[in-house]
Amino acid sequence: MQGIAQIQDDLLKRVGESQDPRAVLKDPEYRGLYSKISSLDPSERGAYGKAVNDLKIVVEAAIEERVSQLEDLTVETIDVTAPWDDNAAQVELLRTEQGTQHPLTKEMEVVIDIFTRMGFAAYESRQIDDDFHMFGSLNFPENHPARDGYDTFRTEEGFIPPAHTSTMQNRILKEGKAKLEAGGQIAGISYGRVFRNEDVDATHEHTFYQCEGVFVSETANLSEMLGTLRSFFEVYYGQKLKIKTQPGYFPFVEPGLEFAIEKPASLGGKPGEWLEMLGCGMIHPNVLRAADIDPTKYRGFAWGGGIERLVMLKYGIEDLRHFESGKLAFLRKFVS
Repeated sequence: MQGIAQIQDDLLKRVGESQDPRAVLKDPEYRGLYSKISSLDPSERGAYGKAVNDLKIVVEAAIEERVSQLEDLTVETIDVTAPWDDNAAQVELLRTEQGTQHPLTKEMEVVIDIFTRMGFAAYESRQIDDDFHMFGSLNFPENHPARDGYDTFRTEEGFIPPAHTSTMQNRILKEGKAKLEAGGQIAGISYGRVFRNEDVDATHEHTFYQCEGVFVSETANLSEMLGTLRSFFEVYYGQKLKIKTQPGYFPFVEPGLEFAIEKPASLGGKPGEWLEMLGCGMIHPNVLRAADIDPTKYRGFAWGGGIERLVMLKYGIEDLRHFESGKLAFLRKFVS
């Protein structure tokens, strides 16, 4: 096995001098060692194969050691307190990977684009709010169970990380009041991150995203709301959809409805398979009064739903937790 010993010495020397040590594995001399086995006498093949395997182990260990040495040489410590120019050389040597938009951010932009093209103004929701905008302005009774700590987070100061983007509704209504009284209408959506005291599983998260819509005019009605929502879902999913509603209770609308779409066949649905997508209804008179809008003259409708639900259906995602997992293998599926 003198020849193999010589080849091993040559390969180890090249590995020690190479700036790309893994390239040695592609060397014809190295790759050809195994192909020689079939040409040997059967009595020699066992010893020869063992020698080749031993060579492979030694060479690959040397390659990994050389790679580690090169990384130590090229990636130097950066002094974060020093001026930028002093670190410029080291920064250029750091390996980087260009980032991309998170899938929820991309899909949120799609949702906003659809509604703004329909004439709705877009408002980003807040990350922290007060009891009035979270509950009082939305007709939640003082003893409503959503007010307690089982559903809603609170800070020590009494502020609330919003549990729904409806916290923006009173602000949108007040901002649009002058336009409404001048003969116009209020049309706005609010979007953003919301927080709830939930046990996390495949369909529940403590942190997720919502989009809320409000529309107020002198003639607003349920048929306009259903037409608006149906148009949105058909544009978002790119196909005609069947819809249905059933009664639902929400303090800030009366009547309240749960809005569902028939799961499209192109997304794996079957006839009669319905998916609840959001809650909606006619804005409660008390909500209009809280924004100093006369409910005897004006009426409106509102809706709100989760962004993750839209995206999971669109892309066939089975587990809500993937969005917040930070798993690059999942996120890279959405890189265009």
